[in-house]
Amino acid sequence: MTIQELESQVLTLNLADKAKLISILTQTLTNGSLGIKKTPGVCGGDACIGNTRIPVWSLVCDRLLGASDGIILESFPDLTAADLVNAWAYADAYPEEIEQAIRENDGDSKK
Repeated sequence: MTIQELESQVLTLNLADKAKLISILTQTLTNGSLGIKKTPGVCGGDACIGNTRIPVWSLVCDRLLGASDGIILESFPDLTAADLVNAWAYADAYPEEIEQAIRENDGDSKK
């Protein structure tokens, strides 16, 4: 398969499949990136970066508040650029889930 053939196939994928493909590619290009995981009992079962307790919705909030990827990586030294790629791809693929998690957790901070 040529790159051009692959590109035309990738363009036909839905957002969730594109996010999965990005995760697979990222994991093959980097060491230590464990993708996005949901673990019952950890952070309310929200999607987190690999084996961390850093939820995707929290990183999305940081970005919405104006933090660049560089600032986020400085704030979370254990994260890699690949982790952020996975987080952004997941957030793009599951916007309703992320928006709900933000609403739920924003409500917690106002109690």
